[in-house]
Amino acid sequence: MAKLVLDLHEIYNRGAAIETELNRIISDAVKKRIELIEIIPGKGSGALKKHVLRFLAQPGIKQQYHRIEKDDKNFGRIFVHFRF
Repeated sequence: MAKLVLDLHEIYNRGAAIETELNRIISDAVKKRIELIEIIPGKGSGALKKHVLRFLAQPGIKQQYHRIEKDDKNFGRIFVHFRF
């Protein structure tokens, strides 16, 4: 199964860039019909992970994917699953 990976370590302190990259990768997954995105906000304080989860919970975004999975073995990783 193909997947896309988005590592947010480089842009962790630029809110607009984070949302731009999240929009881009979700659009890519939908356009290319890729069933899994791995988002890496990192472990840190958890603020970036919360930011990502809030973004994914928005009504316009939430309708594009099937479900979100928080990695129980790695706190700094989120999986977004799509169903086509």
